[in-house]
Amino acid sequence: MPKPYPKEFREDVVRVARNREAGVTLEQIAADFGVHSITLSKWLRRAESDEDTAPVTASGESAELREARKRIRLLEEENEVLRRAAAYLSQANLPAK
Repeated sequence: MPKPYPKEFREDVVRVARNREAGVTLEQIAADFGVHSITLSKWLRRAESDEDTAPVTASGESAELREARKRIRLLEEENEVLRRAAAYLSQANLPAK
């Protein structure tokens, strides 16, 4: 099995292929980078599908989302502490045998 190309390399080749001048074919770009033209076509399709599925968020929304996740993590930790405390205290209140 051939060794996979690094992600940065694939991104560079895709960028060059998208910004190619008129008259330059994908086969020429693939040959310049030493990859097969079908491989380059697959990379282009994958890049397009990744862009279509990538969520579009404003920087304010992403900051808000980060804060919300941090708050959720804190609340989950607090919930775990309270659950353990309740279990400990319920054990202390059991009748002696």
